Amino acid sequence: MIQQIAFVITLGIAAFLIRKRTLRIRDNIKLGKPNNIKDRPSERLQNMLLVAFGQKKMFKKVIPALLHFFIYVGFLVINLEVLEFVVDGVLGTHRVFAPFLGSFYGVLMNVFEFLAVAVLLACVFFLLRRNVMSIPRFQSAELNKWPRLDANLILITEIVLMTAILSMNAADQLLQGRDEHYVATGNLFFSSFLIPLFENLSTSTLILVERFAWWFHIIGILGFAVYVTYSKHLHIFLAFPNTYYGKLEAKGHINNMPVVTNEVKSMLGIGTDAPATPAEPGRFGAKDINDLSWNSLMAAYSCTECGRCTAECPANLTGKKLSPRKIMMDTRDRMEDVGNSIAVGGAGLNDGKSLLGDYITKEEINACTSCNACVEACPVLINPLEIIVELRRYVSMEESGAPASWNNMYQNIETNFAPWKFSPSDRFNWSKEG
Repeated sequence: MIQQIAFVITLGIAAFLIRKRTLRIRDNIKLGKPNNIKDRPSERLQNMLLVAFGQKKMFKKVIPALLHFFIYVGFLVINLEVLEFVVDGVLGTHRVFAPFLGSFYGVLMNVFEFLAVAVLLACVFFLLRRNVMSIPRFQSAELNKWPRLDANLILITEIVLMTAILSMNAADQLLQGRDEHYVATGNLFFSSFLIPLFENLSTSTLILVERFAWWFHIIGILGFAVYVTYSKHLHIFLAFPNTYYGKLEAKGHINNMPVVTNEVKSMLGIGTDAPATPAEPGRFGAKDINDLSWNSLMAAYSCTECGRCTAECPANLTGKKLSPRKIMMDTRDRMEDVGNSIAVGGAGLNDGKSLLGDYITKEEINACTSCNACVEACPVLINPLEIIVELRRYVSMEESGAPASWNNMYQNIETNFAPWKFSPSDRFNWSKEG
């Protein structure tokens, strides 16, 4: 009974903390502008199933993709065993599903153990890959301190949790022949290799080992669930809505500003989409997170920090300061700072800071070539270019702060309908030359 009460209290604390953090993330995302996305639902569902659930874009690099796939499947399937942990914890039972599934229960447990070992080995490989192998995208400046520690903590935690499962099963197999409380599961292949470590222990010590591993695993899982909401691994959950609401247009397509589009159409005598009583245009482009759409903010929380976008960025490859990964991380950091300020009754968005300038510099956004390489590379359909374009629009249209060469190009387009300083009537003079 004491164990049941302790478990229910632990479960309740975890649920409270997860709910509190989830609501904070929701409120932070809602700081963005409304963006009513309801078009082409079947295509969006297909994107979500193929990209988020099916890991489609991960397989551009086969070996990391396979290892990530094992971790991903292990996360989904092993959590079915966690369901049994929860039921056992609440009811005070042990392996409550075993009598109902019979011999099939042993088959399931062997599958779970195979995945646990696969996850363990994959995490060891990723730890070595991040910390020993000199892969450039894992050495970038934006991954220093907390981001690097966060990635390592997650991998180490998963290794420890998988070890706890195998240790618990090894002790459990020995106890099945000593204590009637322990239900027969049949031979469990992988945990059997750990049995020699425990077989000389007394029954009471074995029970202590088994119970410690059980509690360690369930508390670890609940703690992991809370921690994920503060970590880059939030993409485990947000990758699904992010891919659903991802951009469906061709990657070269850049959204026009409706106010500017209607003004140009009006000047050209073309019918506009403007309402009968036009609203104030508001701010052109984006200076802070509240000028971005909510789905751009959700994308920032969905970022896996894998660095594939930065590794493909031609500006970054030539030594420019631009890193698409940093753009997303800075957007998320700004959201967190504003959300934390609002939560304690602080200034929030009026804290004297802004996304542009205090988090992301003009040098970074001006380096972008708008080539969409980062968008193509992202495994969960994040679009850093949308944020970069909105920030550049603000600099150009609100601050008139674009580089002089850009302003010349803008003027030429306005007067000559082309980036070059030639009259439209002279544009084909080259064809007359022999």
